[in-house]
Amino acid sequence: MKLKFGIKEVVALGIGTALFVVLTTVQIPFFVVPNTALQPRMAVLAFIAAVFGPIVGGVAGLLGHSLGDAFFYGSVWWSWVFPEAVVGVAIGIFAKKFAVTEGGFVGKNIVLFNIVQVIANAVAWIIVAPVLDILVYAEPANKVFAQGAFAFIGNIVVIGILGSILLVAYSKLSGKSSDLKVEE
Repeated sequence: MKLKFGIKEVVALGIGTALFVVLTTVQIPFFVVPNTALQPRMAVLAFIAAVFGPIVGGVAGLLGHSLGDAFFYGSVWWSWVFPEAVVGVAIGIFAKKFAVTEGGFVGKNIVLFNIVQVIANAVAWIIVAPVLDILVYAEPANKVFAQGAFAFIGNIVVIGILGSILLVAYSKLSGKSSDLKVEE
C-alpha cells in the first residue's frame, strides 16, 4: 500500500481533483433511473488511485465530487460524495499490486484491478450511498437502491473500459521511462 505523500502526490491530487471537477458535467444519463449517469470522471479517479495510492485516491474522490457538485449544481449531495472517496481509497490500497508505474499493468494485474474496482463500487454504490441517502436525506429506499445499482453498473463499465485503457497506456509509458540510464 502506498502511503507516501510528497510533492508528486500533491500535484497528482491537484490535477486529479481538477480533472474530476471538470468532468462532472460529462455524463450519459440512465433514463430509467433519475439522477444517475455514466461518468468518465470515475475512470480518472480510478487512474489516480491506482497510480498514487489510497490517500490521493480518497481525497481526490472527496474533493472532486464535492467541488463538482458545488460549482455545477449549487449544493453538495454528501451521500454520494463519500462513496467516491470509498472507491478511491479501496482502489488505492492495491496500487502497489497493480504495478502500473513499473510497467507491469498487464494480464493478471488488469484482472486484479477490475476485481478490486467492482468490489469497491459494490460497497460504495450498493451499500454506502443508499444507506446514507436514507439516513441523511430521508430518501425512499426503493429509489436510492435503484440509483445505487445503476451507479454501480455504470461505474464498473466506465472504470473497466476507460480506466483500464488509461492505466495500460500509462504503464507502458512509465515502464519505458524507467529504462533510461545516465550516460557516462
